[in-house]
Amino acid sequence: MSLYNLPQKMSHTTNETKTTFKTLEQRYKLLRQQQVIFITALARCRENANDKIGPVRNLQQVRSYLDNHCYHSTDKRILSHFLDTCTELAKFCVQLEALQCETGSSRGLVEETITLLGPTNKLSALRAKYPHDVVNHLSCDEAKNFYGGVVSLLPIALDNIREALYRMERIPPPQCDILNRAGQRDRKPSTVNLCYCSDKQTTGVQSKVSLGFSSLQINDMDSYVDSSKPAWRPPGKSYNA
Repeated sequence: MSLYNLPQKMSHTTNETKTTFKTLEQRYKLLRQQQVIFITALARCRENANDKIGPVRNLQQVRSYLDNHCYHSTDKRILSHFLDTCTELAKFCVQLEALQCETGSSRGLVEETITLLGPTNKLSALRAKYPHDVVNHLSCDEAKNFYGGVVSLLPIALDNIREALYRMERIPPPQCDILNRAGQRDRKPSTVNLCYCSDKQTTGVQSKVSLGFSSLQINDMDSYVDSSKPAWRPPGKSYNA
């Protein structure tokens, strides 16, 4: 791949990333609209599992409900939708981590979100804050003791990813800076050294080579100036040495 084709490829990847993220946001919006169905499904599964004392602890527990204690088709559909969205978000975070180009601008947020979406990560203490209102749609008992964490997971994860994308756009990675400088060299070859040298090698006074003379021309000039032959004088007159 050509060096000068890389910025277009990176731009295409960024647009593709934004499109994927919008798709994931739409998946979550659909789930949010069906939050009552989601909570009903969890409550029914917890009852079937004789597990109504504690809160929903992690995604592994939700998976266990779906695989072993879910008998209603609507419950299966909504729990599958929730778990699939969590899985897709985790995969997206892994891809996003690879696109960061070794910049620390958003790495902490992406890693935090990957951990957040882990199957055994504890969810019971999570609470999505304003402007999210998912917790407010629960009853007081449900919000405090059972489902406040599980309904807060996706809003918090999406907020983290949104902020990570914003930071990645504002702070370009080092590779992008190198490509930008390469483009400037291409546009102004007369004022910028085109060889890949260290800073110490590129600083200093302007030499004959930087002015456009070849080494052969420089040697010819030096030999002409240093010649022992007398300077040319017009004929017909005599001059004293």
